[in-house]
Amino acid sequence: MTTVDVKGIALGVQSFGADDAPLVLLVGGTTMLSWPDALCERLAAGGRRVVRYDLRDSGESTTVDPEAPAYTLPYLAADAAALADVLGGAPAHLAGIGVGGMVAQVAALDHPDAFSALTLVGTRAVAPGPVDDDLPDHDGPTMSRLFGHPMPDWSDREAVADFAGVGAEILGDDPVAAREVAARVWDRTPGTAPALRTANHLGMVFSRLDCAPRWRERLSGIGIPALVVHGRRDRFFPVGNGEALAREIPSARLLVLENAATALPATAADEVAAAMLALG
Repeated sequence: MTTVDVKGIALGVQSFGADDAPLVLLVGGTTMLSWPDALCERLAAGGRRVVRYDLRDSGESTTVDPEAPAYTLPYLAADAAALADVLGGAPAHLAGIGVGGMVAQVAALDHPDAFSALTLVGTRAVAPGPVDDDLPDHDGPTMSRLFGHPMPDWSDREAVADFAGVGAEILGDDPVAAREVAARVWDRTPGTAPALRTANHLGMVFSRLDCAPRWRERLSGIGIPALVVHGRRDRFFPVGNGEALAREIPSARLLVLENAATALPATAADEVAAAMLALG
């Protein structure tokens, strides 16, 4: 892992595969560790240079004030395009997961020349907050359990890992994998302040980020091959959100992972990698 300077912003990155292979750029959601190691390795074995990166205010990327971000969603989208250029891999296959999928949608719309393909995993076509009437919102009982779970002592690595494991179990994800990833995220967080910890572990910066203007109505303008991946059992962004994306992006393919929930499980790496590689 290292950092790359993009327009004066340091972005934490990790690369897999040959430097001269076609680039697949994985937008963190919010840290790069939202993308399973197994998927990165399978894509690299398929002849791609895979670079996963941390969004601003997370991981190894520039962190200023996660509680009052001085940038907007379009700025994060511009980071993706600029990073592809700095890495020498444009046009790149761009992929976003969770809130990173929102970044990827806007990046593909605002910077069409920077990207050759688009993959969206476990995301939706509207920003955090009230959802459109025709899209399924977070599952109510699940959210009540999730947000009713007491916050951990953010300075205690084991407590944070346990908290992540409980949250994963509530969401229907693998608690063992969630604990392991949370411990790795904890190790990469630049400080112990609760605002830093929640930005890295919970993506709370997105609750304070200006995500205007809306982009859903522009999705028909995406002219590159697209893949939408969604877990059938996702209770955070229910699968209807992925179905809507696949309908509204021209020629998009929908891949529903029948046994997956919110997180992308390592067991799905082969299937997802094959679908991504087929895009080009």
